[in-house]
Formats: sequence, structure tokens, C-alpha cells
Amino acid sequence: MKQQESRASTYTTLAAGQEFRHEIEVKRSRFITVLRRADSEETARDLVSVLRREFHDARHHCSAFVLGPDRGIQRSNDDGEPSGTAGIPMLEALLKRETTPDAADLSDVSAVVVRYFGGILLGAGGLVRAYSESVSAALGGAPLVSRRRLRICEASVPHAAAGRLENDLRSAGFTMADTSYGSRETVLRLAIPDIPAGIAAAGERVLSLTAGKAALVPGGTEWIDVPLP
Repeated sequence: MKQQESRASTYTTLAAGQEFRHEIEVKRSRFITVLRRADSEETARDLVSVLRREFHDARHHCSAFVLGPDRGIQRSNDDGEPSGTAGIPMLEALLKRETTPDAADLSDVSAVVVRYFGGILLGAGGLVRAYSESVSAALGGAPLVSRRRLRICEASVPHAAAGRLENDLRSAGFTMADTSYGSRETVLRLAIPDIPAGIAAAGERVLSLTAGKAALVPGGTEWIDVPLP
């Protein structure tokens, strides 16, 4: 069966290649939250395995993750805590995180909370609050980016002109994707909102900056990380 294409065009996630950690203490119990970007269930679950080895003497390694532009994959695990007191509160903290005003769109994030028991029972309500607050506090300081599905358009220019053109386009506010190099030309790739007016305006800007020598050629769409507004 053909997989249905996502209807989302933007969501928020952790900055690529970064892992973020945050710790709180509740009645002598330590709650160490580790956040990592994940693009698959395998990657998300791998974080649990890594932390089990690192914190091998901890009593619990509870986890939650949400994946996909539409947040279609959501999983949680209490790892020995009373049912519903750890994984679900962690997952809800991920899902409810408002990264822009009135918008909760965080995805592709795996969260693990490592708990060292401090000898004082917290009760069901105390555990729910502790696991939820641990993830929420970690997200409050984590490096986040906006991930957008943008139209990739290419402009081929001589190598000697590429650097200046790229700088001019960045200064004009365009998002640049990966650059490729041929034997005679450099191919600059612009990531543009997938609307005809935006693509047309970008094409006109490239023509103006190159005195009509380079045309912008629209291609397919890709997911691109851009800074949060």
C-alpha cells in the first residue's frame, strides 16, 4: 500500500545533531531528561538503549517519542513505574509544547527520563507531575528549529560568481540548501515557500542579481531546517 503523503508543511523539532539534557530533583529523587532528534522508531528507541548503558544503576528509564510531520507515531513506556505515571505524562508534555503562539507542533523528538530513586515515595500524582515537569523544563531550554517543506530551485552560475550571488541571496532573506559543484559551474539551491508568487519573486531576484545570465529552475520539495521566527 502506498504511504499517504503528509499534509503538514511545517513543524518544530530539535536542532540536528544535538542532544539536550536537563535534571530536576523531587524529594531526593533525581530525574534526568535527555532529548534527542529522531526520524524513525528505531532511532528513538536507540536512545533508551544508550542511556541504559550510561545510567546502568538507575531504577527507571522511562521514554516517550513523537514522530512525523503530522505526529502520526506516538509511543510511551513507563519502564516499571506505576501504569500511566511516567510515559504518558512525558508524551503529553511533548505534544502540548507550544513552540509558537497557540501552536503545538513539536515532532521527531525522543525523550528519556532517567530516575534515581531517592527513598521517598512520590505517589501517583507526584510521579505524573515530576515526569511531566522534567520533560517540560528540558524543552524550555532545548535548541529548536522550524522544519519546513520547501520548493528547491536551482541556479547555475560560474564558480567565480557563486560566492557573491549566494551572499546576496542570503542577505535578501532567502534560505539556501546544499550547493553542488560541476566542472565549470556552481549550482546554488534555494529553498522557497511552495507558492507561485514566492517562486516567481525569487526567479526575478536571481535574474536581477546576475544581469539576466542565470535562470532559477524549480525542482522538487524537501524538508529543510530553518531558524524559528
